[in-house]
Amino acid sequence: MKHVTLLVFAAVALAACDTSPTAPAANRERLSLSAVTSQTNAEIPIDLFVFVPCANGGAGELIVVSGPLHVLFQVTISNTGNVLLYAHFQPQGISGTGFTTGDKYQATGITRSTDTFSTPFPITSTFVNNFYMIGQGPGNNFKVHETSHYTINANGEVTASVDNFSVTCK
Repeated sequence: MKHVTLLVFAAVALAACDTSPTAPAANRERLSLSAVTSQTNAEIPIDLFVFVPCANGGAGELIVVSGPLHVLFQVTISNTGNVLLYAHFQPQGISGTGFTTGDKYQATGITRSTDTFSTPFPITSTFVNNFYMIGQGPGNNFKVHETSHYTINANGEVTASVDNFSVTCK
């Protein structure tokens, strides 16, 4: 996390830089930046418990899963001060075993978040989560899906707000 903080600080510092008004016009044009982007890729080991309600013949089952989670963070700051934050999470071989049945499960899906803002407004935020536990055989695939979005206009008024959430077992 220290790397992310340092990268965000560096990106903000670079975006805040501007040539002085006394520099010759040719130098001001050559030195101006349109945007600064910082990106961090990481692999994080995951160990967690997931309850799959449709497993074990519909009685449900606790699954312990582990493996690497790919994480991508990106920050872009434009020369006008607009900020774009992007986050991406994706299982990369995360698997587990049911405590009761011993059935094998594979975690899959993708979670993305995109936020854009200016100080203090407008703000837009979109979050999409697809988290799936895919089990052996029929009837024990657990799927969680959520899409949420909100927009706050330049006056600080919420102009859009949506949250769709679903859980299915197949």
